[in-house]
Amino acid sequence: MRPRQLTALLQSCRKIKLRRLFFVFADRHKHAWRERLNPDDFSLGTGDRALITGGKIHPRYRIVVPPEFVDIPTADADGP
Repeated sequence: MRPRQLTALLQSCRKIKLRRLFFVFADRHKHAWRERLNPDDFSLGTGDRALITGGKIHPRYRIVVPPEFVDIPTADADGP
């Protein structure tokens, strides 16, 4: 899809969880059009949201998702 189409769809969407989840997946899959969409341009609501129970909170989008969806920085293999 084109960034303008995605922008129009996201702006017409009324579900905060869906908007947040969209950006989680877009970041995770590193879509080429992702850099042209700024999450700050969309109302992502306030407070935390939960997609599942027992998951982890995504640090940027504040939605509870499966742990593998949260990028956890790994320590350098040569580090202490």
